[in-house]
Order: sequence, then structure tokens, then C-alpha cells
Amino acid sequence: MTNITLAIPNDLHARMKLHSEIRWSEVVRKSISRKVELLDAMNKIASKSKLTKKDVDDISKKIKAETFADLNK
Repeated sequence: MTNITLAIPNDLHARMKLHSEIRWSEVVRKSISRKVELLDAMNKIASKSKLTKKDVDDISKKIKAETFADLNK
């Protein structure tokens, strides 16, 4: 198994220490696993898409413009 090191703010570390019953490495491992599974699913869906990068950019711009308009009503 590979090891990783990460930096967390001191206040978060202090709060984590209040819950010594939690195996924080397991929490992080599960979180990473869920994120990778989500990314794998997104890649699988995207690989079947017939949209071009330009199509995606155009749709994104339209959604952002509509959202901006809705928020500024």
C-alpha cells in the first residue's frame, strides 16, 4: 500500500484530536476512493459523448449567462 502525506490547518488537526476514536486514515481513504469512482463514472459518460469541446464551452457559457440573469432579477 502506498502512503501519502497531506497538510491540514492546525485548528482542524486540533478538532480531529478531540475524536481519537476515529481512524482518520480510513476516512481519507474512503473519501479518495469515492472521488475516484465518481471521476471514473464521469470519464465513462464523457467517452461516449458526441459533443465537441466547443459544444461544451458554448453550453457552459449559455448556462452561466442564464444563471447570472436569474440571480440579478
